Amino acid sequence: MLGLDLSTGVDGVVEKIEKLPIDVFAETLQSILVHLQDQNRAVDLIETCDKFHRVGLDLDQKAVQDIIKLMTYYFRLAAKSNLSADVLVSKLTECSSKWSKPTLQLVHQLWTEHGALLHAHQEVLTMASIGQLADIQWKLGMAVSSDTCRSLNSPLLSVLIKIADTSGEMSYKSFEMTVQQFQVWKNAFSSFHSTVHCCN
Repeated sequence: MLGLDLSTGVDGVVEKIEKLPIDVFAETLQSILVHLQDQNRAVDLIETCDKFHRVGLDLDQKAVQDIIKLMTYYFRLAAKSNLSADVLVSKLTECSSKWSKPTLQLVHQLWTEHGALLHAHQEVLTMASIGQLADIQWKLGMAVSSDTCRSLNSPLLSVLIKIADTSGEMSYKSFEMTVQQFQVWKNAFSSFHSTVHCCN
C-alpha cells in the first residue's frame, strides 16, 4: 500500500518501535534525519542493531531495516510535500493505530526542528537534478526570531541558492539554518563543485 518493502505489515513495525526506549528511538530518528540531509551517509544498520540489542530488544537485521525504511519513507514524504509536523503525525496515525502518544510527540518535535531544512534540501535536489547549481550565497547573522533556532541571539545563516535550468533560466531558493545544519548541508552538496561565498 505504501510502496514499502517491509518484512511485516506497518502495524508489526510500529509494535517493534513501541518496544524501544524513547531515547533509543530518538537516536535512530536523528540518524535517519542526518542521512536525508547528507545522502552520502547511510544509516548504520549494524550499529543500530547493536543499540537495540543493548536495551534488550532482540530484533534481527530485517526487522531493524523495516523500522529505518518506515521512518525514512515518512520523513522523505514530509520533506517532499512540505508537510507540517501535525500533518506528518496525522499520516502516521492513518497508517497504524499502534503508535503511542510519546512516540508521536517525539516525531512531532524532531520534524518541527528539522522539517523546513529537509524540505529546502529536497527542493534543491529536485532543482539540481533538472538544472545546474550555479551559486550558493550565505550570510551569518543573529537569530531574533526563527523556526529553526531554539534560542534567540543564536548564530543563524541565511542561504540563497541559484539554479540554472536547461534553458538557462535562473531559479532562486532561500532559507535559514543553524551553523551546524549549514555544515552538514554544505558537505552534502560538495559534489556539485559550486562556488560558495558570503554576500555582503
